[in-house]
Amino acid sequence: MSAGSGSRSARTKTGAGGGQEDYGAKDGRKSTRPKVVKEDRGRTVGRNLKSARPKAVKEDRGRTVRHVHKREKTGEGPVSAGLQPGKNAGSDHKKAVWKAGNMLYPLPAVMVSCARPGERPDIVTVAWAGTVCTDPAMVSISLRPSRYSYGIIDETGEFVINLVTEELIRACDFCGVKSGRDTDKFLETGLTALPAVRLSFAPLIAQSPVNIECRVVQKLTPGSHHIFLARVEAVDIDEDRLDENGKFELNKAGLAAYSHGEYFALGRKLGSFGFSVKKGAKTDRVFG
Repeated sequence: MSAGSGSRSARTKTGAGGGQEDYGAKDGRKSTRPKVVKEDRGRTVGRNLKSARPKAVKEDRGRTVRHVHKREKTGEGPVSAGLQPGKNAGSDHKKAVWKAGNMLYPLPAVMVSCARPGERPDIVTVAWAGTVCTDPAMVSISLRPSRYSYGIIDETGEFVINLVTEELIRACDFCGVKSGRDTDKFLETGLTALPAVRLSFAPLIAQSPVNIECRVVQKLTPGSHHIFLARVEAVDIDEDRLDENGKFELNKAGLAAYSHGEYFALGRKLGSFGFSVKKGAKTDRVFG
């Protein structure tokens, strides 16, 4: 049944001026019901009618397409708006479609430290951490409510993000598989807790080259993980990583990353921000 079709009995519609338009009169008057017209590609459409889900149509190239944004398996590459197989669609590339999941990698592997007043501090390993905005400086971390550290952060509203280097990766992994309910992670890993400058309870990890002191401003509960949005109160860095001009050599600290269940050290430098448009820079195969 085409869009807008229905009973052949008389139907009326109130117009903008309060009158009524006849959409199916049988009293001899000419019906104002819009005619169904044929378009060039063979599709049947109702002019000025609200569109329902379109029927499958045959196009010139022989493919069957239901929605312009839906990719069908045709053997000729992806079918999508603005893409032509063999041209910009990349017809030589084949994609396997998996169910929805989290495949945003690599990510920073960080240790998040927290503490309740009067209790031993805890450390939790977090890969789902990120920048929210720069003004004000804000970050986020995602945790399952079942994690021991979740309750601490939820109660105190504080935590510290500690960046991880190659030397700290074993301690980082340990803090991710052991629970603070029955394990003193600072003691077991040999890490040192230092008091924060702007926070009351959460400590810094001394061995980390960068410690980001955070205060929670909002908690989001979208699903399996809850998101703590936090304002950055202070950033503590190792002074011995400053060069003679006072520049912080963070990328020489041997930072580690997490990707699909594995830890990696950062590799060789590929470029600096904006290098692709820098005047005089080589442009051969910059984009693939």
